[in-house]
Amino acid sequence: MVFVRWNPWQEMNTLQRHIDRLFEDSFASNSVVNGNIAKMPAAEISETEDAVYLKLEVPGMEAKDLDVQVTEAAVYVSGDRKSETKQEENGKTRSEFYYGKFQRVLPLPARIQNTNVTAEYKDGILNLTLPKTTAEKNKVVKVNLEG
Repeated sequence: MVFVRWNPWQEMNTLQRHIDRLFEDSFASNSVVNGNIAKMPAAEISETEDAVYLKLEVPGMEAKDLDVQVTEAAVYVSGDRKSETKQEENGKTRSEFYYGKFQRVLPLPARIQNTNVTAEYKDGILNLTLPKTTAEKNKVVKVNLEG
């Protein structure tokens, strides 16, 4: 029979790692702005031979509340979710909505023509069509394997 010495500090370290992982998972898509937690909008990026397509989920916002800036290599999106003030006289209100400012920078998988970007905002989804540069479209290079 083998005796193993119990180390309570090892148990505490394991517990601390589990708690840290729990908080990392819950704040992975959130950001702290001015001491408040702001929910980051979910994004979906797809790419074809000619363009990069970006979908951003920003429900409950109007187009005028969004600021979208595009460079050749990234998309910068920021906005402000304004809270609605509701007051009930004899009850309490519980809200799980996220209010406040958010910002997100999304690096793009290819260089794009940032002067030809088209955008559509409908039903809380921002769709951006980002056409690739001509040099990016013709990026296939033949590699010579003979010495």
